[in-house]
Amino acid sequence: MEQFLTFGIVGLSTAAIYAVIGSGLVLTYVTTGVFNFAHGAAGMLAAFCYWQFTVGWGWPVPVALVLVLLVLAPGFGLAVERVLMRPVQRLGEAERLVMTVALLSGAIAAARWIWDPNVPRPLSVFFADREPFHIGPATVTWHQALTMTVALLVAAGLWFVLNRTRTGAEMRATVDDRALVQLTGADPVRASRVAWILGTQLAAIGGILIAPTVALDASQLSLLIVSAYTAAVFGRLRSLPFTFVGAVVVGCLESYLTGYLPQNDYLPGLRLAAPALLLFLALLCFPHPRLRGRDRRLVQVPAPSPRGTLVFAASTVLFAVVLASVLDESDLVTYGPIFSLGIVALSYVPLAGYAGQISLCQLSMAGIGAVVWGHLGGHGQLWALAAAIAVSAAVGALIAVPALRFSGVYLALGTAAVAVVLDRWIFTLPAFDLAGVHISLFDQGSVEMAGPQLLGLRLDSAADLMVLAAICLGLASLAVARLRSGGFGRRLIALRDSEAAYATLGGNLLVTKVLVFALSAGIAGLGGALYGMQQRSITAEQFNLVAGLPIFLVAVIGGLGAVGNGLFAGTAYIGPNILIGLASWTQNIVTVLPALAGMGLGHNPEGLVSRFRREWNPLGRDRIALPTLLAVLVLGWVLRLTDVINGWTFLIGSLVVASVLRAWAAARQAPKAEADVPVEWWGVRRPWRAQDGEVLTRGTAGG
Repeated sequence: MEQFLTFGIVGLSTAAIYAVIGSGLVLTYVTTGVFNFAHGAAGMLAAFCYWQFTVGWGWPVPVALVLVLLVLAPGFGLAVERVLMRPVQRLGEAERLVMTVALLSGAIAAARWIWDPNVPRPLSVFFADREPFHIGPATVTWHQALTMTVALLVAAGLWFVLNRTRTGAEMRATVDDRALVQLTGADPVRASRVAWILGTQLAAIGGILIAPTVALDASQLSLLIVSAYTAAVFGRLRSLPFTFVGAVVVGCLESYLTGYLPQNDYLPGLRLAAPALLLFLALLCFPHPRLRGRDRRLVQVPAPSPRGTLVFAASTVLFAVVLASVLDESDLVTYGPIFSLGIVALSYVPLAGYAGQISLCQLSMAGIGAVVWGHLGGHGQLWALAAAIAVSAAVGALIAVPALRFSGVYLALGTAAVAVVLDRWIFTLPAFDLAGVHISLFDQGSVEMAGPQLLGLRLDSAADLMVLAAICLGLASLAVARLRSGGFGRRLIALRDSEAAYATLGGNLLVTKVLVFALSAGIAGLGGALYGMQQRSITAEQFNLVAGLPIFLVAVIGGLGAVGNGLFAGTAYIGPNILIGLASWTQNIVTVLPALAGMGLGHNPEGLVSRFRREWNPLGRDRIALPTLLAVLVLGWVLRLTDVINGWTFLIGSLVVASVLRAWAAARQAPKAEADVPVEWWGVRRPWRAQDGEVLTRGTAGG
């Protein structure tokens, strides 16, 4: 009984922290309509700053607390609201969600940049010098008592602010109808600003309270938010009392699993994955209310032309052949994943771009494909590659069945939970037998990877594998483009536009979702298998949730509906490594770049691929510039093959020449300026324009 009470006290103190963090998450969502995936990252940054002030620089604890909670946390919240979230407030829910994912990824990368993750940073609990007291047979530390007291004060304070103050009424009304709130004389911008400040402060309080009891690690502290997600889902993202109840369930579950879980090789990961499992179950069991502030502003997904897609696929393979011939072995190892990870990024196009289903576990599907190839393709059998695709597709279909109940932010939460469960538990399992079948994953270590055999040839060099990955990317792009033009692609677009309307008109939601999840997971599994071949050896850490966030962000930046997004995402994700080759100190800058680019989504919500296509179309249509560019590329390639110039000179020179010719072609094809047409001839000598009526109205009113 004493042990049971002891673990209960530990669970309640942990639950108090989850309740504080989860209530801040609910507050931000109820007020702004934004589900903040970076909420835990704000607490992580606060914990690191608190350590820096108290341990690193030796400042007094009260001074550090005041500076972190009353200066840095509010400043961070204000910056997020003003710089990141306000520009995307006019966009849809998916864009706002992506912005917070970008902030999460950027905060983790920035923390690793500032604070070396290889250096331990212990942090003392509060009142460490005081003797603990006893409640019956259970021992309670003063830090635990402080944690539970803070949670109660936060609950009371939030209830009072939201229900007994004008500011709280403004905050709750803003998300429902910002324009109507303005008519009442309230300021929705101020309400959002207050919500972000309070939410960030609560995250900071939770981060500082939990940091002394866990390792001060950027990823671990940021992903503690998974437990707070579970608590918030218990409260259906709107009820603070039920959020506290959910926090108690999660905290006590973790504590009792620590104390009573049987000791064997298969269950240690279960305790780490328990909050994510509970989150997934909560999403399945609890009814989902209407998403607050949800407005679907969808970007059109035009069907790509067969000729254009074929040219793109051929250009992708040609690009790989050129790279394979101009780069040395070490550079091929570095830049080879452009095409394999590009396939993983391409898997987002049918799932998120066509069907509107947000998934954060695509890299986990790639990990499944990689590990299947590693165990079955040791001798290069091509059937093992088909098995990797099939197994990944089967897992994707399995995920789709319960995901039928999810949409929007709930689907993102569910797939994030799947990624965490795979990373923390399934991928860490040792080999086991199931129904007479021997199953081996990463087997608590690494998996050796071999290249495939094709037509009697063993493709094992970095150049061979790069070209193979490019061919697969080209074929996958052709298949995805053909999918968009076919009947199933049109059904996916209809599903994205309105699931309710799709079902009303006779569409089968279950079958359609299962098929598109299986298809995207199979594509990701193919990319994962090819990526593993290029890496020679893989570990589970290469396919976890945090590792997948930058790829997701780059895919979103490129445009989830664009078939060319695979090549763009692979190039944009791997390409910046050239900076590391030039100057090793740029490594941290490169890790932050995907997050920074994701934060700029509000300026290009349709994606960069479509923008690049518009900007480079003049070069493709110009009968002088295009042949000139091809001649320069062939000449440069010959000079490289004869070792007259090196590979980087060829690549950089080709890029410069292409940019100059593109600008020249655009100038040649630019429409000539129209001569001034008298107002009475508008609509006769030149087309009537939408703004002409307003111009005439203003002119006559001024006269």
